[in-house]
Amino acid sequence: MENRTLEITIQNAKDLKKVNLITKMDAYVVVSISGGDKKWRQRTKTPVDHDGDANPTWNFPMKFTVEEAALQQNRLIIDFNLVCQRALGDKDIGEVHVPIKELLDTPAKGGAAAAGKRFVSYQVKKPSGKPKGQLSFSYKFSEETTTSAPPASPPPSPPPPAEMVLGESVSSAYPAVGPGLEYSPMAGWYPPDSSCPTTTVAADGGGGYYPPPVGYAPDSDPTPGGFPPPPVYGYAPPPPGYGYTPPPVYGYAPPPPGYGYDPPPPVYGYTPPPPGYGYDPPPPPSMPDYGYTPQPGYGYPPQPGYGNPHTVRL
Repeated sequence: MENRTLEITIQNAKDLKKVNLITKMDAYVVVSISGGDKKWRQRTKTPVDHDGDANPTWNFPMKFTVEEAALQQNRLIIDFNLVCQRALGDKDIGEVHVPIKELLDTPAKGGAAAAGKRFVSYQVKKPSGKPKGQLSFSYKFSEETTTSAPPASPPPSPPPPAEMVLGESVSSAYPAVGPGLEYSPMAGWYPPDSSCPTTTVAADGGGGYYPPPVGYAPDSDPTPGGFPPPPVYGYAPPPPGYGYTPPPVYGYAPPPPGYGYDPPPPVYGYTPPPPGYGYDPPPPPSMPDYGYTPQPGYGYPPQPGYGNPHTVRL
């Protein structure tokens, strides 16, 4: 794979946007290349200028490896991100994005043409996109060189074969069982119990099962050849009435029935009055009209000579 070396010297910046209202800005530049293969992605930064404020100076050199194929296809972009260092978190000042193919095609001018060095300046754009300030740097491309790609990670080693168990094959750990093979005790082992019958494995895989184990026989109908029930452990239950005598009852005996004061009468209060007790009810009205009946001669009688003397009385 053919590559080039790009040497850049970040010189200075002028008239940057001030992001600190009171103190000076401590500015630095982060430089990276984007658009190429991710395995060739590179990133570096300049030292911090504590005295330049809005016009910092660095004169800091740096090198990048550029892939020739991506360079000729104009896919590589060099990014300059200007940042202000602050105690409560760095803040972006502005940024510059330049296609590397544009730098390659720019001819060298002046006395630096013999050395292949070129000096350029680009406008800085604030995070809002508005232009503010200028960044100056010099750069130089080396001749094409052939560089091998970064070595790939080795493939993982295959797992051990399935037939290997602790360094031995499965066939050597257990003998194969086939038709017509019977159980044979190994040397040095206890002989098999005569009460457990042996069996032969059939060729078709059927039969050849051990009989089910013999369980405990019920107590009422013991079966010959079974095991007796286990003995009962523990103490026998106590006889009836066994234990401490209940303590006597302390206190006075309950009073006999009817002891004490006579019960109060069932009804408290005054005896209800007899019928007709009290005032007689008023008689019913004799007239259908409501009100008092007019009495004859109600009022004062007229006095003689009372009133106007000229009034003629009939």
